Amino acid sequence: MSNYIKLINNLEVLQLEKIKQNLDQYVDLINNKKKDVVESLYELTNLEIELRNEKAIYGCVRTAGFPFLKTFDDFDFSFQPTLNKEQILDFKNLRFIENNENIIFVGSPGVGKTHLATSIGIEAAQNRNSTYFINCNDLIANLKKAQSENRFINRLNHYARYKVLIIDEVGFLPMDLDGANMLFQLINKRYEKHSTIITTNKPFGKWHEIFNDVTLANAILDRLLHHSHIININGNSYRLKDKLKIDSDVPEPMHNWLHFLYIFIFNFLYIFILTLTLTLS
Repeated sequence: MSNYIKLINNLEVLQLEKIKQNLDQYVDLINNKKKDVVESLYELTNLEIELRNEKAIYGCVRTAGFPFLKTFDDFDFSFQPTLNKEQILDFKNLRFIENNENIIFVGSPGVGKTHLATSIGIEAAQNRNSTYFINCNDLIANLKKAQSENRFINRLNHYARYKVLIIDEVGFLPMDLDGANMLFQLINKRYEKHSTIITTNKPFGKWHEIFNDVTLANAILDRLLHHSHIININGNSYRLKDKLKIDSDVPEPMHNWLHFLYIFIFNFLYIFILTLTLTLS
C-alpha cells in the first residue's frame, strides 16, 4: 500500500473531509512549484477549520428550536413605519448579550414580534452563542412536567444556562399561580447573567392579568425591564399584509358588487335548504 493511500485512510479516520477533498489539488500545486509545503498545509488546515465552524454554526441554529428561519432581510420594515429600523438592526452586533440585556417586543398579534425575535436569535446562534426559542405556554408545561417527575431544578437550570433565551407569546393565555412562580424563578435565575428576549401582546400595565397576582407580575417585570430594550410595534398585522394589498387594489364599486353577490348567494342557499327541508318533511 502506497503512502498516498495510507494518508487518505488517515484523513478518513481523522474525519478531515476538506483536506481529503483538496489534497490532490495542493499536491499538484506543490509539484509545479506554485506553492510551498508550509503554505499548502496552512491553506488546507484553514479549509478544515472553516468547515468545522460552518458545522458548529449550523448545529447552534438547528438546536435552537426556531419556529422558522427568517432573518432581518426577510422583514418588511416599510410595513411597520413606527419601528426604528436602525435600532433593530443594531441588535445584530450582539452587544446586548455582552451586557446581559433583555429585549422585549410589545404589540398586537401579527405585527412581526416573533419574526424579529427569531432574527436576533439566529444572529446570536450563528455567532455560536447558546440560544433557545420556546413558546411561553410550552415552557411552563415543560417545567410543570419536570416538577411532577422530581427534576424541576435540573430543568430550570437547563433553561437558565442559555446565553439567549427567547420566550414567545407571554400573556397570550393566562397563567396559574404555579406557572407564574416557575416563570419568576427562571427570570430571577437569568437576571443580570444572560439575555432574555420576550414577545408579548399585553402592555406592562396589564401583566397582572396574565399572572393573576399583582406582586408577582411586578417582581417579574422588575427583573425583565431592568437593563432592557423595549420595542413597541404599533401597526397592522404582518400576516394580513398581502390581503390588505389585494383589498386596497379592488375598486370601491367592485367591493359593493361583491357584497351584493355574497348576500344573494347566502339568501338563495337559505331559501333552497328551507324549501328542501319542508318538502322532505
